[in-house]
Amino acid sequence: MTFSRAAPDGADASLIVRLDRALHPLSRPPAGPGWNHAEVAELLPADAPLQPAAVLVGLVSRADGAHVLLTRRTDVLRHHAGQVSFPGGRIEATDTDPVAAALREANEEIGLALPQAQPLGYLDPLVTISGFHVFPVVATLAADFVPRPDPSEVAATFEVPLAFLLDPANVREREIEWAGRPRHLLEFHHSGQRIWGATAAMLVNLRTRLEQSH
Repeated sequence: MTFSRAAPDGADASLIVRLDRALHPLSRPPAGPGWNHAEVAELLPADAPLQPAAVLVGLVSRADGAHVLLTRRTDVLRHHAGQVSFPGGRIEATDTDPVAAALREANEEIGLALPQAQPLGYLDPLVTISGFHVFPVVATLAADFVPRPDPSEVAATFEVPLAFLLDPANVREREIEWAGRPRHLLEFHHSGQRIWGATAAMLVNLRTRLEQSH
């Protein structure tokens, strides 16, 4: 069973309907500085504008329900080395919109072909302390897609059940010191993987938008 707007089935159909209500439409990328901008404004680079970026929040249909596809970055990258993240990166001048950027990056990083993804809409934009203004694009992925990570960027890929990530009991809040001030971070732990920072925040934003769309 795979996700499809044209021929939805069972629980997958219900999730697609919920996502259609919860997400910003593909035709209108969400405007604004990022829902967390006020929280991180003092930590952002003062001498450079935010760089537009896009990530692909990929949902895969499995026998036990939808799963979220995640990557673990290699340890040599300039930004977010070794961290768990969604496929994605900077929006280039040749990208027509954030959706095109997210799909291009997913192709480059994990070998996702265009026919294997069905974009559904946007989550709220998010700002990272590394200076990126990120557009998260939610898409369903073909169930038979097999990631082929680019070893220069992606060390591994893995899946986490969406139900686990949507359960508030599974997210923790930690306080750390950053640039001389306390900062609160969100994190999940699943099967030995720590999902934290911007990636965890985007997943919580997905849960929030789904809850608010009821």
